[in-house]
Amino acid sequence: MGARTVLDGAEISRALTRISHEIIEANKGSEGLILVGIPTRGSILARRIAESIARIEGAPVPVGQLDITMYRDDLAKNPTRSPQPTEMPVEGIDGATVVLVDDVLFSGRTVRAALDALNDHGRPRAVRLAALIDRGHRELPIRADYIGKNLPSSKDERIRVRVAEIDGEDAVIIA
Repeated sequence: MGARTVLDGAEISRALTRISHEIIEANKGSEGLILVGIPTRGSILARRIAESIARIEGAPVPVGQLDITMYRDDLAKNPTRSPQPTEMPVEGIDGATVVLVDDVLFSGRTVRAALDALNDHGRPRAVRLAALIDRGHRELPIRADYIGKNLPSSKDERIRVRVAEIDGEDAVIIA
């Protein structure tokens, strides 16, 4: 079976706009909100959501990037990519509502590592999770607060999120 596109660029854009509105509604505006992306594609999605919220609310939303490489529990058996820089907003995350943003939510292990990493940067008032794709198969009790699309898939399928900034196009492909 070949690869098939399950979301195109327009559908991704609509999903991110909907997530932006859901975040604003849950937070009662954009005040005290910080978006933190998990590299690589989660960081790009976090920036896009922050830009969307800023357009809607008329105020900028701080965005950060959180590298989780050294917090993973599978480093020994899964040599991973080289660490990415962690960049937190200058105002810090203490007392803020932090929305972690990732491209695909699968086992929950990446999010667990992100929570550990976030702990080293401060104490947010609350932490929420936004994922463009939730594919199920959780191994930890973690769920997303904001989901672009639920995409049940078998464990042997791969879901690839492509973003224009890196891949030249926006698409979600299942193979």
